[in-house]
Amino acid sequence: MKRSGWHSAPSNYPLKAIVGIAIGCVLLLCVLFPQSAEAAIAQPERTPLTLEQLQERLRSPAQSEGVRTVDLQRVVIDLRPENAEFRDQFYRLIQTQLQRSSAPLGLDFSYSLIYGDLNASEFGLREPLYGQTISPIFNEAEQEQLRRDRRRLSQFSQLSRSLLIQSQPATLQITVLRGPLKLTQTRIEGVVDFANTFFLGRIEAQGADFVQDIDCSEARFGQLASFVGANFRRQARFRSVIFFDRARFNQVRFVGVANFQSSEFQSAANFSQVTFQDDAIFNGTRWQDDAYFSQGTRWYGQALLNKAKFAQSLFLTEATFEELATFREAQFNQPVNLRGANILKQVDFGDASFSQGAYLNVSGLQFNSEAAKILGDPGQIGQALSVPTLQGNETLLRNLVRNFRLLEQVPDANQVEYTTERLRLRELKQQISGINLNTASFTQLKALGFKPEQIASIAKSRVEQPFRSVSDIVKLEGIDLATYVKVRDRVIVSQPQSPTSWLLNAFHWIGLSLLLSLSRYGTSFWLVFGVGMVVIAYFAVLFWFVDRCRHLQSKSVLPALYEIVSVLSTASLLALSGFSAIFRVADRPWLTLLGLGVFIVPIPALLLILIYRRGYYHTLMDISYFVEDGSQRQLRFLIGRLPNMPRYVFFRDRYAHLLGDRRWNWLNYFDFSLNNLLKFGFNDIRLRDEQMPGLITALAWYQWSVGILYFILLLWTLSRTIPGLNLLIYFK
Repeated sequence: MKRSGWHSAPSNYPLKAIVGIAIGCVLLLCVLFPQSAEAAIAQPERTPLTLEQLQERLRSPAQSEGVRTVDLQRVVIDLRPENAEFRDQFYRLIQTQLQRSSAPLGLDFSYSLIYGDLNASEFGLREPLYGQTISPIFNEAEQEQLRRDRRRLSQFSQLSRSLLIQSQPATLQITVLRGPLKLTQTRIEGVVDFANTFFLGRIEAQGADFVQDIDCSEARFGQLASFVGANFRRQARFRSVIFFDRARFNQVRFVGVANFQSSEFQSAANFSQVTFQDDAIFNGTRWQDDAYFSQGTRWYGQALLNKAKFAQSLFLTEATFEELATFREAQFNQPVNLRGANILKQVDFGDASFSQGAYLNVSGLQFNSEAAKILGDPGQIGQALSVPTLQGNETLLRNLVRNFRLLEQVPDANQVEYTTERLRLRELKQQISGINLNTASFTQLKALGFKPEQIASIAKSRVEQPFRSVSDIVKLEGIDLATYVKVRDRVIVSQPQSPTSWLLNAFHWIGLSLLLSLSRYGTSFWLVFGVGMVVIAYFAVLFWFVDRCRHLQSKSVLPALYEIVSVLSTASLLALSGFSAIFRVADRPWLTLLGLGVFIVPIPALLLILIYRRGYYHTLMDISYFVEDGSQRQLRFLIGRLPNMPRYVFFRDRYAHLLGDRRWNWLNYFDFSLNNLLKFGFNDIRLRDEQMPGLITALAWYQWSVGILYFILLLWTLSRTIPGLNLLIYFK
């Protein structure tokens, strides 16, 4: 017995070792490849399908979701050429049963393995593509769908004949499948031919594995078309397809070329978490509802969406473009969401059109201007870009500016910088007037719209750890996204501000507001030009009025009717040209006029009131306050000129008083205003040096000071809008 036991142990040892190794391999497979292991364990057991089994299942269809369905699940179907007899009988029997059935009959190939090609035209119903008659086998709803499709084809045919002058094509036929087609977890080893097929029922191909090409060209999907998790190992042709209902391609892997050219999606289309390992062609597609390419959709090949038309929003959230992506001549009626997307090479929006309300949301876009490019029409693509907040997007905005400067698209680079400063202005406003979540009292939080339980949650959280971002409140219990959206523009998260810091922010906000309203942060020459025209006209009228309308006893200097009409008409013409430029270019023209009024109305109005309240009496009441350089008359730059005549006796030989009795004398006041503002003019006109009221001198010096600021603003704007000078400044 002992010897027997001794010898039995070694004999069992190899068996135990093999079992242990096998178990270890399975566990290792589960850890490293959980999905593959699960699929291998859950792999259904398939049995070869025979003609007898097929006939039996055709005679007794099962009920699935209220529809009679032929159960062909978990079988092996051999449709290869070497099994031609079975293949022909398979197609004939199914087609005969579909034709005999008065009600829609579905086909369920779920979890089956199909060898050889699967051709819908071999077992579907055949209907003429054109004409008026429809087989009575179809019910009223199905007939209406077929009539609608025929009307569409007839209109398209008439349009083609009118444009190409071609004769009507011969009568064609379309394959019709009335019931649902289920291909869940089905593996098809051959080519799938669903071309020119009308699926009146839904198609469910979740997790299907298409080993060879699949051709759905000119197919119509009347109900839901679901290919969630499917695997297209070769080329997938969905060219000129119409999806009347939802199209779901979530988590699909396209190994070969995915061709959806000229297809139409009349309902929502979902391509989220899709992997395009080769080129994806969506040229000429039409999207009547939202289109989703979000949640990590990855394009390893080229993404071609030229001439696509998007009636609703396009979502490219967190998508990755490894190669070229083109949207040339695409039409966008609603926003395009590129939030968190990653551009590694090039995206082209050339000749794309954005309707009112459509824009490119590029918040959080991963983009490196050194390696990638964003292309678009100069002067338009920059206006289409949108970023909701400055926080977290400053690097992106700098990269966008550099991208457009490298492409020498100066207007677009300036537009991005203008957007950046507008966001900075909003941020400054929040810092000045916003309520700090880390220090706000119960009353302040309640005034913002928080509920008592939400306020308690905020107070508890900030005691444990101060907020670092406004978005942190979304993580708190009882505070949803709607509450965050309602209060995000009125709250801030920062350290407590000192009075000095608050004042600096306030001055920064005022200065930046004026720069944005008067020049769009140095990006619009025509806006600056319009502001200058208004200022020149305004001060010219002021100086003319002060000089010509003095004390009533000084009748010799009072203007004639001709001069009054000339001055007012010229000033009106200049002001209207300025207002026209402002209202055409400025984003908020009334705010621009308000900012301009801050400079040119209060102080000049105060000086004018003081001048006429005090009055002025001197021995030179009948002589103009202004003198002109009589030595020469020419157009010249007067950058170093001051508004008053030097107090030196010999200068009186050069400067002569303006002649009030000349009909053209009123032009000198516009020339004086032009000299003060733009530092050039047709003559050197200044204030006289004797018997000169100080308030009038102060008015002239005030315009001269405003002119210095305006001249700096003009040069800065020109340096940013003239390409050559711009490149000189920004490229080192």
